[in-house]
Amino acid sequence: MIQRFIELGEGYSDIYELLELAKANEERLQHMLAFHTIVKDRAVTSLAIVMKPTEQGKFQAIYVCREGVPNPNITPNQRYSLFEETAEKLGRVIIQMDVKPSTLFPENALYYQHLIAILRLNHYILPLQ
Repeated sequence: MIQRFIELGEGYSDIYELLELAKANEERLQHMLAFHTIVKDRAVTSLAIVMKPTEQGKFQAIYVCREGVPNPNITPNQRYSLFEETAEKLGRVIIQMDVKPSTLFPENALYYQHLIAILRLNHYILPLQ
């Protein structure tokens, strides 16, 4: 199984595309995630959706808006509220977790490998087969 993060942007306007992907693919939507972290002394959140693997090719997409939304537990904001509303409409619970910031990694690909490992360890996505 191939699992890959697909970055839409940092969440300023990209959040709307993320929400549309969740709504348009409701039958494939597996999880909605919020990764909380601190970047440059700012509490921020990455919002992501995990899709069920494709039948052919066994590809599992994880769409993400990386570290562009203020952490809603510290600073309530409209973008996170829209994510919450979408989760509620789709009957999903947002899985929240604290993670290291992407700035600690020399490449975004390494950061996403780190997040995939966390998701696998917590059984939110399947391990490699």
